[in-house]
Amino acid sequence: MTGSHLLWFTTRGAGAVSLCLLSAVVALGLLGAVGGSNPRWPRFLTTTLHRNLALLALVFLAIHIITAVLDPFTALGLSAALLPWGSSYRTFWVGLGVISLYLGVAVIATSLVRRWLGYRTWRFVHWGAYALWPLALIHSLGAGSDTRFLWMDIVYTACCGAVAIFFVVRLARRGAGSPEPLPPAPEGPPVWSRLNGERRWR
Repeated sequence: MTGSHLLWFTTRGAGAVSLCLLSAVVALGLLGAVGGSNPRWPRFLTTTLHRNLALLALVFLAIHIITAVLDPFTALGLSAALLPWGSSYRTFWVGLGVISLYLGVAVIATSLVRRWLGYRTWRFVHWGAYALWPLALIHSLGAGSDTRFLWMDIVYTACCGAVAIFFVVRLARRGAGSPEPLPPAPEGPPVWSRLNGERRWR
């Protein structure tokens, strides 16, 4: 296998993995909104796993972009990876991918500095994730060379199905008047309070 073929297969594989991970992140976000207010709900499903999957998706996205830029077949160039619709290869579809990239970076960056931003600002930016996912999906459908294969159709179906199911569940819960869960406690060392001998966040 030549170097160009290796880059091409790596780009395709990393893109598919990124879409799966991003779909899991969005599904977990919706899942957290549904069950986060329940004290019996496993916390790792809505915080730690959600965050780690988002960071892992960013890693595979970086691999996807770097290998696509270096691949001589697509000949994208660095400008195509940084500027929306700056690519000569499937211009519109690649441009959607660039926009979803910037949305993803904004969501993750604000999540990492959430304790300093405040909950309202973080949540406003975090809503970008709900635009990021369909843009990434459409980018994959239009720019991906594997769309014509059955295995990729299965990936698309699984990703859309997972997000759709939890989106419908969330709408149903909101329609039933279920309250939105409170934001989780910020990460970092706890501050001890002598009030009632309990440990409290400040």
